[in-house]
Amino acid sequence: MFKNQYQGGPFVEIFSAQGKNPGAKWRIFGNPSAIWKEYDKETKGFVFVLEGSSQINRMQLPKETRQTLGLIQPFLTLQILVPLGQDFSTELLITDLGNIKRRLYLSTVHKELSVTPLHAKIPLFMIKRKTWCNMCIDLAAFTSEIFRGAIFQSLDGIIISANCKLRKIFTLKSKPQDTAEENGVL
Repeated sequence: MFKNQYQGGPFVEIFSAQGKNPGAKWRIFGNPSAIWKEYDKETKGFVFVLEGSSQINRMQLPKETRQTLGLIQPFLTLQILVPLGQDFSTELLITDLGNIKRRLYLSTVHKELSVTPLHAKIPLFMIKRKTWCNMCIDLAAFTSEIFRGAIFQSLDGIIISANCKLRKIFTLKSKPQDTAEENGVL
């Protein structure tokens, strides 16, 4: 999808909840009443809401499993709100320089890291709940650390599972500034 598009700028937008039909390029799984677009007063804009079972209600990009995204920028950012007491997960399909396709499964359900040569289950215990955050994933670092020296080439697919509110998804060329609280001081 993005393979033949210009990716040399500071970011590449993958998803935005703004516009007439933001989910048009995505394949939506599950109950249609569990995934919808709504106006969020806190962000003063539209967001996509995914509720219910994370096994059933999810959205996938690209729509067709034979297609690939071909995103080469190494930092993936999700502007997201995860509700208190609800599970959330995202699945990232990546390709390394050896053209080996690998899967990163980040979830609040997992309690410890589990790795096989092609698949990694990564716990999301640090994610802030009930507040909007920019969840930034360093794909190059994850790839080399988890898969022992493999070098990130491209992000080829994304699956977002319930439960969350999603505002935007984009990649970044360089590492963003850390805005997390340090010692309780903003």
